[in-house]
Amino acid sequence: MQYNKAIRDKIPEIIQKDGHSCSVKTLPDEEFLEHLEKKLSEEITEYQNDKNPEELADILEIIYRIAQLKGVSKEKLEKIRIKKSEERGGFDKNLFLIDTSKP
Repeated sequence: MQYNKAIRDKIPEIIQKDGHSCSVKTLPDEEFLEHLEKKLSEEITEYQNDKNPEELADILEIIYRIAQLKGVSKEKLEKIRIKKSEERGGFDKNLFLIDTSKP
């Protein structure tokens, strides 16, 4: 079966433990980043379909690796998130914008 997608580091071991074989290759960062961005879309779709919190964990893992490949640590990403939340707010109030108008 063909997959051609980014996978977690231990997936080849898991496949082998299940009695199967697999072919993998290590991609350069730039190329892997492209595949991670595709994987992010895949995981978001899976969450939207299943509503499973495990998919949210997958999304976070992918986001952290994308950030790392772009030179941004988890800590820096969190600082950016906090700053943005302080400046623009979070999503705690469940606000839903209907429209705007010019005065």
